[in-house]
Amino acid sequence: MKPSRRDLVFGGLAAATAATAFARTPREKILLIRDGELEKIVPHRIGHWTNDSTGGVVLPPPDQLAQLTYSQQVARTYIADDMPPVMFLMAYGGSQTGMLQIHRPEICYPASGFKLSATQETSFPWAPGRSIPVRRFTAQSDTRMERVLYWTRIGYELPVSWAEQRVAAMRNSVMGYIPDGLLVRISVASDDVAQADQVIGLFVRTVLNVIGARGRRELLGPKF
Repeated sequence: MKPSRRDLVFGGLAAATAATAFARTPREKILLIRDGELEKIVPHRIGHWTNDSTGGVVLPPPDQLAQLTYSQQVARTYIADDMPPVMFLMAYGGSQTGMLQIHRPEICYPASGFKLSATQETSFPWAPGRSIPVRRFTAQSDTRMERVLYWTRIGYELPVSWAEQRVAAMRNSVMGYIPDGLLVRISVASDDVAQADQVIGLFVRTVLNVIGARGRRELLGPKF
């Protein structure tokens, strides 16, 4: 039997839909950080600070989804004379899709028993004429108060919210890319928010200057 005109039309539409779906299937990965390289980006000694231990750093919850999301993690505590310790976390995942995306700290802190203040979205100036979008909040538990600054990188972008993060992942997918993802979080345990912000700001500026252009590309992407 010869196919009818209707069969040909619907068959052509189905073939076109399949071809479009195949063409839009992400096939090229954006990997700014190679396996085993995350811990090498930021040195153990940064200006006045020295890596002392990993104690006290609030980590993303160790669930099965986190194990699939993160391929590399670095958690350190940096100390310097006459300053409170700085807790530093980087969590990296090589494939950010609609199903697997890096956890934001607003998830892992409550999971560890902290109550959070309202989150502030702001632009952080780290060098003259250069700034990055970040988020700040205060986390408080029964035993301590912690001031937190963080940013996330999805591929070449720094989305400042969960919604922007999802949009960035979807935009890359439509363009045929599977982006990597990175969370960088810096925090200080202190009841003095102004002092904590000052210490965090000094630490971040020092880090971004010490690691050079290559390190900044890995932490911020080429746009920043």
